[in-house]
Amino acid sequence: MARQGLDYGGMMRRAMQGLIAEVLRKIATEGLPGEHHFFITFDTRDEGVEMAAWLRDRYPEEMTIVIQHWFDNLTIQPDHFTITLNFGNQPEPLKIPFDALRTFVDPSVEFGLRFETQDDDEDEDEDAQADAEFQLDVEDDGDDTPPSGGGEVVRLDRWRK
Repeated sequence: MARQGLDYGGMMRRAMQGLIAEVLRKIATEGLPGEHHFFITFDTRDEGVEMAAWLRDRYPEEMTIVIQHWFDNLTIQPDHFTITLNFGNQPEPLKIPFDALRTFVDPSVEFGLRFETQDDDEDEDEDAQADAEFQLDVEDDGDDTPPSGGGEVVRLDRWRK
């Protein structure tokens, strides 16, 4: 019988989406408290995103919205939220699925979430492959004793992302 693993990544993503939904529900009913405001970046190519054609033309891949001074018609559903924002004195409704979210930031309290995407996973795979290809050319003489003499510790932090 095949053993099923736990999808921690999926569970974490749903938990973070739930947190954002809860925050948005709170500000929909109570407004933004204090200096709180949000930068929300989302993938405009997601099939559930609904926005004006001129906005889609201007932001064909990704868009960051700011929820701060003026917003209207904020509603939260289990899989998306809708909001009307002002773009150059032109109110525009948006429908944004939670699966389309890339980042959620509240700079007033230095809080932020970043959602990993398939593209990010592919970048990590390429990094892992590059790391695997980087090997020291050391001849194995069969002797397992550590080398004597001075050694140098090399920090690899500068190559990490």
